[in-house]
Amino acid sequence: MQQNKEGTASGKNKKPRRNYSVEDKIRIVLEGLKGEISLAELCRREGIHTNYYYNWSKAFLDAGKRRLSGNIQNDTKPTVDFSALKHENEQLKLLVADLSLKNMELNNRLNDMK
Repeated sequence: MQQNKEGTASGKNKKPRRNYSVEDKIRIVLEGLKGEISLAELCRREGIHTNYYYNWSKAFLDAGKRRLSGNIQNDTKPTVDFSALKHENEQLKLLVADLSLKNMELNNRLNDMK
């Protein structure tokens, strides 16, 4: 079979591959799990092969199992050292207060000169 410039077999019109976002994948998997329409219809409507749906569904359910069993680190735990941020915040507040006082003093001097 001959290949054209785009690398596809001649005589076939291939659609460009769509990259689905994580949100799209989750939406599709959840809709399939609801069971309101057949998976074939869902996949046809979304323009995906059923294998994609089954792979996404398996990954989704496996991740949920791992999460519920405690095998995944909690993403909501802060990874930032808040004590250092609090110290920096206090230093910045002192600097702002000092600059505000100097600004007020300069404004007062300027008003006295008028």
